[in-house]
Amino acid sequence: MQVEAAALSYGVGALAFALLAIADKRHHSYLSHDVSLRLPAALTAVWAAMCGLQAWLDMFKPLTALFELGRDAGWLWFLHSRLRQLKDSPGDFTGSLRGLLRGVRGLLVAAVLLQAGVLVWPVPGLIRLASVIMPLLLAVAGLVLVEQYYRNTLPAHRWGIKFLCMGLGALFAYDFYMYAEGLLFGGFSGDVWTARGAINALMVPLLWLSISRTDKTKPVTLSHRMAFHTVSLVASGIYLLLMAAAGYYIRIVGGNWGTVLQTVFLAGAVLVLAVAAFSGSVRARLRVFLSKHFFRYRYDYREEWLRFTSMLSEGEPGMQVCERSIEAMARIVDSPAGVLWLKREDGAYHRAAYWNWSDLHGQVPAGDPFLDYLASRQWVVNLHECRHDPDLMEDAQMPDWLADNERLWLIIPLLWHDRLLGFMALAESIGDSRFDWEMSDLLKTSARQAATNLAQMQAAEALTVARQFESFNRTSAFVVHDIKNLVAQLSLLLANAAKHKHKPEFQNDMLETIESSVARMNRMLVKLRDKPQIGIKGSVELADILNEVMDSKRAYSLKPTLHLPDARLAVQADREKLGRVLGHLVQNAIEATPYTGKVDVKLSQEGDLAVIEVTDTGVGMDEDFIRERLFKPFVSTKGTGMGIGAYECKQYVQELGGDIGVVSTPGAGTRFSVRLPLSADIEQREQTA
Repeated sequence: MQVEAAALSYGVGALAFALLAIADKRHHSYLSHDVSLRLPAALTAVWAAMCGLQAWLDMFKPLTALFELGRDAGWLWFLHSRLRQLKDSPGDFTGSLRGLLRGVRGLLVAAVLLQAGVLVWPVPGLIRLASVIMPLLLAVAGLVLVEQYYRNTLPAHRWGIKFLCMGLGALFAYDFYMYAEGLLFGGFSGDVWTARGAINALMVPLLWLSISRTDKTKPVTLSHRMAFHTVSLVASGIYLLLMAAAGYYIRIVGGNWGTVLQTVFLAGAVLVLAVAAFSGSVRARLRVFLSKHFFRYRYDYREEWLRFTSMLSEGEPGMQVCERSIEAMARIVDSPAGVLWLKREDGAYHRAAYWNWSDLHGQVPAGDPFLDYLASRQWVVNLHECRHDPDLMEDAQMPDWLADNERLWLIIPLLWHDRLLGFMALAESIGDSRFDWEMSDLLKTSARQAATNLAQMQAAEALTVARQFESFNRTSAFVVHDIKNLVAQLSLLLANAAKHKHKPEFQNDMLETIESSVARMNRMLVKLRDKPQIGIKGSVELADILNEVMDSKRAYSLKPTLHLPDARLAVQADREKLGRVLGHLVQNAIEATPYTGKVDVKLSQEGDLAVIEVTDTGVGMDEDFIRERLFKPFVSTKGTGMGIGAYECKQYVQELGGDIGVVSTPGAGTRFSVRLPLSADIEQREQTA
């Protein structure tokens, strides 16, 4: 029964491929005008007919093996010819492609010689190699060529070849399955071999659909990504084959422990391969190797630009634009970290954001020659070159905290309409990328795009704040009106109460309270009605202000603790505004902490900066709230708050040339750190003393 089934199966396959060969002769498509399907289809038809005769008559087995080799060679030649068109395409990976096709040709020659050797010297080992292992390798080669043919075809042109790739891929995949099973179990399954002819016939409709389509565009081109994945796959396969051979050797020489040692060795080899596959450094080095040795240009500019613009536009509008800009620039050169500096209202450049590099601090004051150098030259500064040749920087002296950082690699200016918006610093590449003109041009172009996004972010934030303050001013007009009415009513009540005294002590207390309320509301009314006055700066001792802040918080059940240094520290500031800023920070700490908790205020000195730390053990804040909402105006977590206290604190601290930082853990507490430049006259007095 199985003999009849096999003869019928292969007979159907022979008929189907014979019809395909005839149909391809009549059709003139983009498949047939360059490389015809007639030859491989005809060879497959003859092979299927010989397999059917072998099943029916139990003979022609050596001849059937030769025709199967001819069938495989025909399809591999077809795919080989299609891929050779890469040499006439604009792709620049032709050297590697020629090596791949040369390997396929070598495999076919080896298969022919091996089959001839079997006919001359039919020993069991040679027969097994020719009848099982070599067809298995040819099936793998066919799958690789089909995968490359489809992957490297432009997406717009895959419509014409997708059914061809599906049909040939299924044909080679079935061969791989059958021969792999024969290799593992020492023989072929009769049912699998019998069904092979009919399954091959099922592929004919897919091939027919391909030759009936008339898109004549030459489709093949090779991308950097394909080269990376193909080389990675081939290298992994070679590595696993070598490790398997080593494991087999260990099993032979290991005696009773051979099987255990082989298992442990292979598990370790697979683990090493997995670690290497997921290593960013290994992947980066492989990309650099491919770019140096196989491509005319290092970058696939279309893919790089799509990835860069996609990364800049990810997430919600206006959220984490600075961090995304740093990461997008760093990905171009395989840098693991970066920092961004942006220009503020005072003209100085302060750190605005960082990516994987939180310990790089510093600011560049307005008018620094280094900033003029970046704005005028518009070059990407390679610090490795500058350290070897200091004359490259001309008269521009790089800040010491940048020049002395050994991890620093590139300084990238961010120019917007030829104005220096800021600059980025990138860490050393994990892929040992070589800095050249191509990398420099790509970074400068990408920096222009990043600067545009950052400028739009700043403009959007300024517009939002302006609109919010406009709304706040309109609201203030109504508040002023209501306060005026309230003051009038209280004034009338005060006048009537003064005329009707029944209980002098009670009346006196009432009068004092009302007078105090009226005075406070009048002061508020003046502040709301009059234009804000610019505070006059002077030398202010921080210890005095902090003592005043502590005295104003004595009424609370949770009393903050103050730690002062021995030295006198003073800053140039408006005393009232600075006191309000520090009082706000201490007040927030008290309100966020239960009465059983703790609030500490510490004053210290770091170089030429005074550092004020307000630490509490309260509810804390999460990272998203600190980054996106804490210092935004009109955002408050308190039901009665207006949300401008933290915003005012940060604005005034930056106005004084300082900075404010926050470290917080939900449920554990918060630490605010205010850094202010010390006053010069205090330092001079201490030196003279």
